[in-house]
Amino acid sequence: MAERKVSWRDRFGDEITCVRCLEIKDSTHMDRLLWCRECRRTARLRATRRGWAVGVVFAAALAAWIWVVVKPSDLVLGGWVATLVAAAWIGARVAREVFFGIDRFQNRRAAEAVPPGSGPPAGDASR
Repeated sequence: MAERKVSWRDRFGDEITCVRCLEIKDSTHMDRLLWCRECRRTARLRATRRGWAVGVVFAAALAAWIWVVVKPSDLVLGGWVATLVAAAWIGARVAREVFFGIDRFQNRRAAEAVPPGSGPPAGDASR
């Protein structure tokens, strides 16, 4: 008889509280840091926005350097534009992963939690 491989989920029940939003979710929706899918998605979107900001700033700095130091000719202008677009895209991807990694490493508790009463009301009394 083969032994069953022990998983980190064996330590918890079927439902686990997400450490970010403090909502009780099924254990299949959680990862090893006890983040639910929605919290991971929110953190990834936040990291993507920050990453694009860094990528655009990096491409602008590269454009300034190319303009001042390299002094490109009009002959290969399309190549320089393609270089800047690639720099923005690669810079955004790298920065996104760094920001997401920092967010995961810090693992702040209840960072995505919504206090009771601050969300939409359960029943609409205006009807």
